Amino acid sequence: MADNVPTLAVTGATGALGGAVARLLAEAGVRQRLLARRTARLPELPDTPVFAASYLDRPQAVSALRGVHTLFMVSAAESPHRVEDQCTFVDAAVEAGVEHIVYTSFMGASAEAVFTLARDHAATEEYISSREGLSHTFLRDCLYQDVLPTFIQPDGVIRGPAGEGRFAPVARIDIARTAARILLDPEPHRDRTYTLTGPAELTMGDVAGILARVTGRPVRYESETYDEAIASRMKAGAARWQAEAWTSSYHAIAAGQLAPVSPDIERLTGIAPLGFEDYLQRATK
Repeated sequence: MADNVPTLAVTGATGALGGAVARLLAEAGVRQRLLARRTARLPELPDTPVFAASYLDRPQAVSALRGVHTLFMVSAAESPHRVEDQCTFVDAAVEAGVEHIVYTSFMGASAEAVFTLARDHAATEEYISSREGLSHTFLRDCLYQDVLPTFIQPDGVIRGPAGEGRFAPVARIDIARTAARILLDPEPHRDRTYTLTGPAELTMGDVAGILARVTGRPVRYESETYDEAIASRMKAGAARWQAEAWTSSYHAIAAGQLAPVSPDIERLTGIAPLGFEDYLQRATK
């Protein structure tokens, strides 16, 4: 590996989060390399080499990661094999000599989490932590504000078993700002875990009300039972594991596992995170 190849690598830059992090680092004058399965879709940034790398292909990933010190690892797309694929990529990182992984996890990640995908994140965190000589920073994100509008069904109703539970959704750009700040100076964040939330706890009813106010369209929340939610999502074509993942995210809200608000974003960046209504106002301009 040539001496002038950057020692910071960013994955997921073809997506919204990784792409935002890559752009923020470029604006800050930080040299990086971008990794993706489809390099043609990567953003074009000055003096930024790109490498083909798949979480599933260990030899390819090892080649792409040679010479990397710090790796920003965006979690893989949801799938039944997500943990296995991510552990394969972690193995590649260790083999390549990576020393520090900044991994995008999920709020309340644990083996006992109600949200099934939070259990996947916990398993990945545990695997990263177990690897000798590899330090980490875990960014445990709440649900993204960005995806909440997609919860509205064609009839203007958000349905799910969230009850009156509260959660603290966060704007993806605030996650990106926080990740970029950590990647600018990773050393103080070695073996630390941060919980990244928005500034307020909301019910799904609150979310529906805010969406209605900003969009000018009628939106309301309707509570379902867990079994009703599973059945409706499978009827719409979701696989069982996917229906359980989507439904359990609502159930985690009802259980209080996506609250309370965390101060970590403002503490790390010096700037308060966006509220949901502020985010929507910006997104619609």
